[in-house]
Amino acid sequence: MQFGSRHRVVAEVLEDRRVRVSALSDICIHSPEQIFLSDFHHSLEAMAALKYAGMDDTDSEDELPPGWEERSTKDGWVYYANHDEMKTQWEHPKTGKKKRCAGDLPYGWEQETDEKGQIIYIDHINKRSTYFDPRHAFTVEDVVVKPKRYDGNTAALEILQGRDLSDKVVLITGGNAGIGFETARSFALHGAHVILACRNLTRANKAVSLIQEEWHKARVEAMMCNLASLRSVREFAESFKAMKLPLHILVCNAAVCTQPYMLTEDNLESTFQICHLGHFLLVQCLQDVLRRSAPARVVVVSSESHRFTDLLDSCGKVDLALLSPSKKDYWSMLAYNRAKLCNILFSNELHRRLSPYGVTSNALHPGNMMYTSIHRSWWLMTFLFTLARPFTKSMQQGAATTVYCAVAPELEGLGGMYFNNCFRCQPSAQAQDPSSAASLWELSERLVAERSVGIQAL
Repeated sequence: MQFGSRHRVVAEVLEDRRVRVSALSDICIHSPEQIFLSDFHHSLEAMAALKYAGMDDTDSEDELPPGWEERSTKDGWVYYANHDEMKTQWEHPKTGKKKRCAGDLPYGWEQETDEKGQIIYIDHINKRSTYFDPRHAFTVEDVVVKPKRYDGNTAALEILQGRDLSDKVVLITGGNAGIGFETARSFALHGAHVILACRNLTRANKAVSLIQEEWHKARVEAMMCNLASLRSVREFAESFKAMKLPLHILVCNAAVCTQPYMLTEDNLESTFQICHLGHFLLVQCLQDVLRRSAPARVVVVSSESHRFTDLLDSCGKVDLALLSPSKKDYWSMLAYNRAKLCNILFSNELHRRLSPYGVTSNALHPGNMMYTSIHRSWWLMTFLFTLARPFTKSMQQGAATTVYCAVAPELEGLGGMYFNNCFRCQPSAQAQDPSSAASLWELSERLVAERSVGIQAL
């Protein structure tokens, strides 16, 4: 039967009901019981006709009684106001269900507060404003939702969808390019106050401008921090503390790879100092801020290349001669692998020491052969990365595991783990060795202590 004929069925049933009720009146059936039963019978017929025509699906269950109004809080929870009784409640007055607005505001919308302190929604595209939350069309029931599973195809912005990070302060080393930039951008576009700790302020300020061009209210700024200089790290830490900010998420992201042999001003091999020791000192200098900001998280960007090396001497101790070798014993790829193993050992030991104070730490692998500036020092690696580029992750996908470790609710209070593709996996046997982690920590403390005075130990 066609749609038009279904409508005719409905009309015929309703017309038949009208004729029969009229006939009852004509033959003087005055019994209320009879009239009610007749009306009820024909109402059932009408409902059956509506169902047959596919017109019985209504929103009547969610329809508010007279005098009620649906509103929402700033964080998206729906509540109901009764204007007759001058009261509010979280439960729907008819269904008893609780609801919340799902996801972000539609594109072009922004939430603000007017002069009376009321929440107002501004549609920048159509140049209008309203007190009605446009997400009310997509409310969902308040039910317990299992953590969403992510994988290697997930982008950082997907993980943050619907998240409000306006109460978070995030510090990212090397956030001016590559994975670090996408990490910073993702946090900033969700309201976090993001600080880029970078060696090159010109590039860092350009990164800040790019993010703020995308969203004019993004709170992001750049500060000078050269991990190849322990003096610069200490100066940065003092400048950050002077800002009197909390620190909820610290991302140790900066790294170098395939560098020609070079000693830093601290007389240490540059790959080791930039990838590990500079971050070690940074966390050491900011540990009091992290503890005051608890719950806080440290996220250390490592690599799967940590599996192809070792750090121990014949006595089972971490050997400085392997971490900061002489020029004749130096191979850039091996230096990178060792630094990445240091990252995991450092993260594990950091978690063991600071987790009692509400500060957790996890390490991760962002992705294989991604085209970033990390390999800029060697033309052959740049060539190989260029060839592999169509088959590897995007920068947004590369930043996803970092973002996941930083914000995933299911990781609250948990650390000392290693992640790949937003999924926990086992690192190498040496990366899991607590004695190696303790040995590296002791060596790192000694190296920074020899090059400084009065640095507080963890």
